[in-house]
Amino acid sequence: MIKMHNDIPQIPLANGNTIPQLGLGVFQVDNAEDTKNSIKWALAAGYRHIDTAAYYGNEQWVGEAIKESGLDRSELFVTTKLWNNVRGYDETKQAFGESMARLGLDYLDLLLIHWPAPGYVDTWKAMEDLYREGKIKNIGVSNFEQNQLEDLMSQTEIKPMIDQIETHPYFQQTELHAYLESQGIQHEAWSPLGGGKNNALGDPVIAKIAAAHNVTPAQAILRWHIQREEVVIPKSIHEERVAQNRDIFAFGLDEDEMQAIAKLDQGKRVGPDPQNLAWLKKSMTYGSRA
Repeated sequence: MIKMHNDIPQIPLANGNTIPQLGLGVFQVDNAEDTKNSIKWALAAGYRHIDTAAYYGNEQWVGEAIKESGLDRSELFVTTKLWNNVRGYDETKQAFGESMARLGLDYLDLLLIHWPAPGYVDTWKAMEDLYREGKIKNIGVSNFEQNQLEDLMSQTEIKPMIDQIETHPYFQQTELHAYLESQGIQHEAWSPLGGGKNNALGDPVIAKIAAAHNVTPAQAILRWHIQREEVVIPKSIHEERVAQNRDIFAFGLDEDEMQAIAKLDQGKRVGPDPQNLAWLKKSMTYGSRA
């Protein structure tokens, strides 16, 4: 049975706002039909948090799906991100305006710097002003490591409220998780189920835990994230899986099960390394897909 949306916990942020702990991600959803269907199914299942990015090339379809849903804007939490080719104060404000036009929104719940490519300090200063003006309710970063966060915070006034980072059972980010907690920065997990060669869905330890609770491996992994107090944004373009990913608040993992998953950490990423400066600089030459 699908639970009602008010059973999704609201996680407090350092500025006093909150974010729904579960959201729908739309990375690599690259056509209008799939984007709008996945959002329609998610909203029907009770999701109220949608995560997109300029680079994904689907902000317009996200905006159309929101409009077609008929839901009041105040019920929704919408995130987008600035791609790495956007650096500088004026450039950031312009790119933000373009994203808002595609989304069809008059304010944004969360704006993130997508990667710590060079020049992020001036970009952040523009985001601080947009935040102060009330155009963005919360500001944060994505894929920032501790050294990059420290560099950013040493040169700016407002601390990021969120760091959205690759996190899954085979890449658990334990040290960065602890650092974020110490700084009052909320940990948000992308690729929460892993992917490619690091896909934890087939792991026998996960399978055993899932069977014990009569849930799917994906549900068991997402529950692990929830109990680590992370915000999680699984993606799916399949109606049944969207609903299953939503239904993770009616059971819990015990300490032994949490520890069993903790032991699966292999320190292996599925995405780029944020410390790879050559990749970061190259990524600045890619245009966003929007």
